[in-house]
Amino acid sequence: MDSAPARYAIRIRGHLGEAVLSAFPALVPQHLGADTVLTGALDRSALYGVLAEVEALGLELVEMNQINPQPESPESGDSRPR
Repeated sequence: MDSAPARYAIRIRGHLGEAVLSAFPALVPQHLGADTVLTGALDRSALYGVLAEVEALGLELVEMNQINPQPESPESGDSRPR
């Protein structure tokens, strides 16, 4: 079981105020449209803790995505046809 931290984006319906955001100190909030997106690195245990807190606060989870790191650029030996 991999417990290494990964980056997640967790979208919650509505604009969360400071009091509610204080329940998620490890995440960076951003308002997008009518929703709030919380982003940050979480291991499996912390992720489940955040999801439990979302439920406990009665928030509506819209979407959760693991943010994959950007693929490395091809090495200088580019083999594309010209």
